[in-house]
Amino acid sequence: MKRLFNIKWTQYMVIAASLLLTGCSLFDLELQENYDYKHKTLDPNIGISARKFLENRSYETTENPSDTIFKWMRKGLEYAGIGLEELEKTDRTFIFLHNDAIKTWDTKTKKVTAGLFFDVPIVTGVDGTGKPITRPATKWEDYNRDDVRNYFLYLILQGNYNFDKLTISNVKAKTLLPVNTVASKSSLLGYMNEGKGFNQEGVMYLKLVNNNDLAPIQINDKTTNRSGGYVTTNGVVHVFGSKGNTTVYPF
Repeated sequence: MKRLFNIKWTQYMVIAASLLLTGCSLFDLELQENYDYKHKTLDPNIGISARKFLENRSYETTENPSDTIFKWMRKGLEYAGIGLEELEKTDRTFIFLHNDAIKTWDTKTKKVTAGLFFDVPIVTGVDGTGKPITRPATKWEDYNRDDVRNYFLYLILQGNYNFDKLTISNVKAKTLLPVNTVASKSSLLGYMNEGKGFNQEGVMYLKLVNNNDLAPIQINDKTTNRSGGYVTTNGVVHVFGSKGNTTVYPF
């Protein structure tokens, strides 16, 4: 009787494990579809440079006509005059912006409703109290070019800041943004961070939200990543632009 019980218990555990694995696969697939990436391997090494990673997913191709999740980031780099060769330099951590981190477009209202273009709007004037009057941006060209350039310089970190280098306490990382950089008043950024806009030390703070194995990375105690830990041939890439938590602020 005892042996029969053990056999049945073993069979039950095998069935339960199979169901769990199936459930995880389906859940993982759903997450992948929601986050617009295809999971092919658990190996974080993607075997290409950060530049190639951006290019592969920002241009419409016959192989992947709809995989353009970094299109608006590439457009911003082009407007800022930052050559993509900057994404080939070594020992860097790159903060990539999913399209949702820049511009979320509501097809019903025909308006920008989230992302950097919404959270950092263009200043069109000031009211009688000196408060800025704003409107959402619709394209990178709405912004001051130097502001856009400095913003993207802030998203490139010197050194490796992958998950294994981070803890639940903030880690200070030096970016390519020059110290004492001040944003113009052409957008609301120039009114943020005590009127400076950018972190005055040119640094970014990163940490893990908690000690869970799947804990996301948080920047400056504000924005959490959409996905991350992509090990390229020249550094690490973390992608930001989670729905409801889209904008990466440079301070």
